Amino acid sequence: MTITYLKKAIKTPQTGTDETRKIVTDMLAKIEREGEAAALAYGRNLDGYEGAAIVTAEMIEQASTTVSDQLKDDIKFAYDRVTKFAEAQKASVSDFETELSPGLWAGQKLIPIETAGCYVPGGRYAHVASAIMSIATAKVAGVENVIACSAPNGKDGPHPAILYAMNMCGADTILSLGGVQGIAAMAFGLFTGKPARLLVGPGNRFVAEAKRMLYGRVGIDMFAGPTEIAVIADATADAAVVAEDLVSQAEHGPDSPAWLITTSRELAEDVMAQMDRHIDALPEVAKHAATVAWRDYGEVILCDSDEEAATISDEYAAEHLEVHTAKDEWYTARLRNYGSLFIGEETTVTYGDKCSGTNHILPTKGAAHYTGGLSVHKFMKIVTTQRMTREANREVGQAAARISRLEGMEGHARAADVRLRKYFPGENLG
Repeated sequence: MTITYLKKAIKTPQTGTDETRKIVTDMLAKIEREGEAAALAYGRNLDGYEGAAIVTAEMIEQASTTVSDQLKDDIKFAYDRVTKFAEAQKASVSDFETELSPGLWAGQKLIPIETAGCYVPGGRYAHVASAIMSIATAKVAGVENVIACSAPNGKDGPHPAILYAMNMCGADTILSLGGVQGIAAMAFGLFTGKPARLLVGPGNRFVAEAKRMLYGRVGIDMFAGPTEIAVIADATADAAVVAEDLVSQAEHGPDSPAWLITTSRELAEDVMAQMDRHIDALPEVAKHAATVAWRDYGEVILCDSDEEAATISDEYAAEHLEVHTAKDEWYTARLRNYGSLFIGEETTVTYGDKCSGTNHILPTKGAAHYTGGLSVHKFMKIVTTQRMTREANREVGQAAARISRLEGMEGHARAADVRLRKYFPGENLG
């Protein structure tokens, strides 16, 4: 394999991990030790919020009056498509029972998580779509109690559009808390008395690290954040479109990787030449984030063949992966590792991020090697059931006893023996 880095990142997704881990460790320990008071104190110190943690119905109603009718329609547009896709996902898996041998039945049941915590970023940007992606999907799954939280946007709590979307999607409790304190509050059951059994949602490196540290005590969707994009493109791609798509994700934050994997040197050089112009056209906050992200984390990788490009892409396992080539169908069949795939120039990560239906809460930092993105199935436990007749014990019991004794587990063997003696008295089974 021959690849050439026309631009190589000077930082990796792991940069700064040790510092982040220490900060989050201290925060989680303090919040667990001191409870609600500590969570509120972090909210005051980090976000300047002096209000109550739980958002009231009056606050939600007031927020809704400030959201334009057009934006409400757009939120409903996104909600309808995300919900429809989640419903289709749910329908793809079902309870069943099958007879494995005469008198022996095994099955599966889908049981929704009782309480889910949905984190909705609300700091640099108002991530309305994240509320839809997490809360609406949880409700389609059948989650009874959905706790949602988002960072306050001033004295009135979270951004009005976020509150509107949270409420429309069916959140049972909304917390005006962001960052680590929001994650901790949901995990520990602060303010609600109902600890979340599953934490979902994207976030910055501190949010992602808090979820990582809490994993085991609670479930998490995946390691989600900071966001990343890879674009596979060949000589047929439009350099301006590719550059805009890379910038669109780099604006998330200064630690958001953007990778171009291409078989065309001409395209690569064209894209690199355009990046500064597209970044400079952004508003100041986004411009700063994208500038640093592209400088520190951006990469342009030139490959000799489509197979090499696919291999490199699978190694990176990008959260978002776009394909702009003359061989889109080939790439679709060949690629294995990604959070979500966007096929052809006609679609873009932006559509999936905001409203087209697929979920935008996706694995980062290589997690796409072993998991997909948030889906209705993440909010459901797939558990197994078993039942059998007494007659079926004749065959199953003898096999189980022999395997148990082979393994040196006499107690297991005797659990089979006692049934064989009871159900088949006088028979020499074993």
